[in-house]
Amino acid sequence: MTQGKPDRRSLSRRQFVKTSAVAASAVMAAPYVVRGAAADKPIRFGVIGAGGRGRGACRDAMAAAPDVKLVAAADLSDERLADLRDKMKDLVEVDPKNCFKGPDAYKKVLDMDLDYVILATPPSYRPLHFPAAIEAGKHVFMEKPVAVDPVGIRRMLAAGEMATRKKLCVVAGTQRRHEASYLEVIKRLHEGAIGEIRAMQVYWNQSQLWFKPREAGWSDDDWMHRDWVNWCWLSGDHVVEQHIHNTDIANWVLKAHPIKVNAMGGRHRRVTGDQYDFFVADLTYPGEIHVHSECRQINGCTNNVSERAIGTKGWSDCKGTIALCGSEPQKIKVEGQGAFVQEHADLIAAIRGGQYINETRNVTESTMTNIMIRVSAYTGQEVAWDELMKSDLELKRPDYELTAENIKARIPVPGTAEKK
Repeated sequence: MTQGKPDRRSLSRRQFVKTSAVAASAVMAAPYVVRGAAADKPIRFGVIGAGGRGRGACRDAMAAAPDVKLVAAADLSDERLADLRDKMKDLVEVDPKNCFKGPDAYKKVLDMDLDYVILATPPSYRPLHFPAAIEAGKHVFMEKPVAVDPVGIRRMLAAGEMATRKKLCVVAGTQRRHEASYLEVIKRLHEGAIGEIRAMQVYWNQSQLWFKPREAGWSDDDWMHRDWVNWCWLSGDHVVEQHIHNTDIANWVLKAHPIKVNAMGGRHRRVTGDQYDFFVADLTYPGEIHVHSECRQINGCTNNVSERAIGTKGWSDCKGTIALCGSEPQKIKVEGQGAFVQEHADLIAAIRGGQYINETRNVTESTMTNIMIRVSAYTGQEVAWDELMKSDLELKRPDYELTAENIKARIPVPGTAEKK
């Protein structure tokens, strides 16, 4: 998913207007994209979560439009704050007095005079930081996923409704919804290009993601936060943290969320954390439409990151190909800048143009879709959307010493595990 990042220093106002015009013509399916928005208002933003994804989002924001500046940061770690100041200095100097450390540091960023805030901590913190940002009157860009359990999901939906009442803009890191090729092809699918859609297949199968072996001197909290993508209470398991991109396409194409799921999964080769290696699921959507879902992080296996919609007249990969029965596949080519930059361009244009966009419900429902898969796989039981949405399930930090034996003993076993 790594994409080249434009250098904001070489992005003149004329180039920005030209780029925006090309992107706008490519994304006619996105009603919230502002065209002709004033580009004069300077934009000040802060970031909560100064790790690699936070820094990447900051670069994308400053590449998205002229006169956009990072002015504040918060993180649990002095090391990451120093890293942010060092690795961002080619674009901006962040005043050390505006870099805040600690569990309550996010409050100090939200107290500042900012146009918007980037939320880029591990996902478990999103249901804490997002409502606080909306209460503080800030527009928001938030990374996906946006919760790890149903309690967090309900908090996110409530905060999204608050954003609607306050007319605050919210854009999420489900960047395919800002990618010109997906926008154009899915618009055509909604117009009936492959007939009535009757099934879908979504995949994120890849090698092992990054991990951090424990080092001497690290506390349990130090280790888990440095290694956060491998711990369920922080990331939601990789089915939630990563596979959300694919199920988000299914929800978008089908204009719905699943009503129930049957899933399976397991752990065999993971070297840190308490998560599974793979998940396979059958998601049932309204109208008895079924979506086959797979995600896996195991080395040495065939990789596949894709989506596929199957209709009564043909099929599509949802981003560049439409194939009708009996005909050669049609390639759809649409120009547009990288989606990681475009999502910030859309947010900034909306803020400057006085428009209103709010992606909270979409990203929250897609997050919940994958929480359902995880719960079904961990327990070996069918899980219904309505039932789980009412659940008091809330993932907590492990309350045991993180020895290999303790971790192994607490890996969920289907057929015996509670819904967690």
